[in-house]
Amino acid sequence: MDSDSSNDNTNNSTIMSRLAEGKFVLIAEIGVNYYDIATKEGITPMEAARLMIREAKEAGIHAVKFQTYKAGTLAAKASPYYWDITEEPTQSQYELFKKFDSFGLDEYRELKEYSDEIGIEFLSTAFDYDSADYLDELMNVYKISSSDLSNLPFIEHQAKKNKPILLSVGASNLPEIEAAVDTIRAVSDQPIVLLHCVLEYPTPLKDANLLKILSLKRQFPELYTGYSDHTKPTDNCDVIKTAYNLGALCVEKHFTLDKTLKGNDHYHAMDPDDARRILAGIEELDMIRGSGELNCLETEMTARANARRSIVANGFIEKGTVITDTMLTFKRPGTGISPDRLEEVAGKVAAADIEDDTILTFDMLKDPDPVEDVNRDDQ
Repeated sequence: MDSDSSNDNTNNSTIMSRLAEGKFVLIAEIGVNYYDIATKEGITPMEAARLMIREAKEAGIHAVKFQTYKAGTLAAKASPYYWDITEEPTQSQYELFKKFDSFGLDEYRELKEYSDEIGIEFLSTAFDYDSADYLDELMNVYKISSSDLSNLPFIEHQAKKNKPILLSVGASNLPEIEAAVDTIRAVSDQPIVLLHCVLEYPTPLKDANLLKILSLKRQFPELYTGYSDHTKPTDNCDVIKTAYNLGALCVEKHFTLDKTLKGNDHYHAMDPDDARRILAGIEELDMIRGSGELNCLETEMTARANARRSIVANGFIEKGTVITDTMLTFKRPGTGISPDRLEEVAGKVAAADIEDDTILTFDMLKDPDPVEDVNRDDQ
């Protein structure tokens, strides 16, 4: 991956531009949660989707992501559920997806235009070839779901669009991840972001397995690393902050305006207040982490001067005396001659009487008189 790629897709993408600068990216996965918000608020799905985009923008989120599919092309009618049915009672994937698949190109174009208008990046995960094709004109970045990690023909189809790809790697083994990456690389040199993900809804904290982020970074050092989070939000945002500290620059999390709603992805989603806490937490972490430069901070200068040591007279030194190591010791503060310059002091001559426990400075010293040295040698 060439993280300095200057293609238009990367330049026009808030996600990729921030990643190239080493900045944190938060993506609100609205998915299809807007249908339930519409029902709750008594508004249309389009009005609800626009409302959620606006709330995400006001919370400081960098991008919004939807899910684009038709139930008939995504799941067989006999497909079983794999989620917590106490939260989402629908027991067939097909029946669940059928509830939320009414949007098409015209609706997503409207959402894209609205996102552009208010200044937040738009993208949507495509789940079939038709949506992958018509979303092309609307997105600068493709997102591929963990569920399609082994769907190499579909991955190749999207990679041929020659745009950066966010690739979730939930429920996968290393050879499968390598195969997916190789499939992309065979047809595209665009940036790839690998998103650690656990396909457990919600993900218990004990299963978050965030050290996998480090494993992905070691295994794919040329790629960006991120995290698609399915844990329930906590007030301290420790999961996402830990993921960021482990190297996940890009974090995607489901987004809702009401976490108490049953069904869909509300029960493990962040709401606008959660998003604000996440972004504030990351900002605080950035402050704590600092620049990493190997130099003394300006704020340390006073302590440095007082806590370090100087060369100090270890007894009275008479004027004209040639100074030797045994006449010296090292004490705080460090406002005099540093001990690492001892060789520049030994062999000098005291320019005046130097009292015991005096912090030496170079104006107290002078070079030996060459004539005296010659006479001394003759004797």
